[in-house]
Amino acid sequence: HSPAEQPGDKPSETGEGQRKEVCHWPCQCPLVPACTPGVSLVKDGCGCCKVCAKQAGEPCNEADVCDPHKGLYCNFSEDEPRYETGVCAYLVAVGCELNGVYYANGQTFQPNPLYKCLCVSGTIGCTPVFTPRLAGSPCARVPGRKKPGQSTCGLGQHKQLQSTNYRLMSAYRSLPLVLKKKCLIQATPWTPCSRTCGIGISSRVTNDNRKCEMKKEKRLCFIQPCLTNMLKKIKIPKGKTCQPTFQLPTAEKLAFSGCSTTQRYKLTFCGVCLDKRCCIPNKSKMITVQFECPNEGFFRWKMMWITSCVCQRICSAPGDIFSQLKLL
Repeated sequence: HSPAEQPGDKPSETGEGQRKEVCHWPCQCPLVPACTPGVSLVKDGCGCCKVCAKQAGEPCNEADVCDPHKGLYCNFSEDEPRYETGVCAYLVAVGCELNGVYYANGQTFQPNPLYKCLCVSGTIGCTPVFTPRLAGSPCARVPGRKKPGQSTCGLGQHKQLQSTNYRLMSAYRSLPLVLKKKCLIQATPWTPCSRTCGIGISSRVTNDNRKCEMKKEKRLCFIQPCLTNMLKKIKIPKGKTCQPTFQLPTAEKLAFSGCSTTQRYKLTFCGVCLDKRCCIPNKSKMITVQFECPNEGFFRWKMMWITSCVCQRICSAPGDIFSQLKLL
């Protein structure tokens, strides 16, 4: 095309009439919009400007793109023969499972009073139900000081404000944040172990990797062995109702997926209580264990090594990813 000619200046090649051209060059972009929580900020279909992506059921076209992070695409099938305006719809994909409940792809649900979630192609994404307002800082600026703009907040107050601000962010992050090779390391808390006894799996999302990308990370967890009559085998001190931790008499190999560890381990397990309390890990570290499989070679897994447990009355179900969330 010549510089004066726009792509929409001539009829469509299908011969079905003039098709409106929505992209214009050179690009003229307004201010970058502030999208509501859960709505992606993406580049428009013209490759020009940052826009808030269209959501399911909203109209779309070549410029107004549907949210790609939610598995949406622009369905032009109802606008035959022009195919100019469509409606955002979900691609056909697998659903999601959370705490034994199955959700269809594209389904919105609220498993916790604090968060609203969306199932997209086997992955669950959540945003806060309550959007916090940014209140004015309680640290007043005092005129007349030697340094202009110096505040009355002490170091402790600044740390408290910073901690509160992090907790109010839509992605729940572990504190403190660490800068590692120009990457601000972030991670969600580990989910509870998938099994209350025997070897299970817990997971988290973190960017602690070479590419600094948010990825799902898994580790093995072993809270308690599957023993019958657990109370009879664990000695609870006289006058107490709980024994927070215990160990088996001898070191043993761990079995997982038909394979066993090359070394023997004497693990610390969380104990039991005579009342309704449950014991959960309080402090732990990460180790790497190597498994040997019959005629199949070796593989390695990261594993939580429990160092101490605490007994409490709040007992969450295994796999409840919202068990650690509290209303601020």
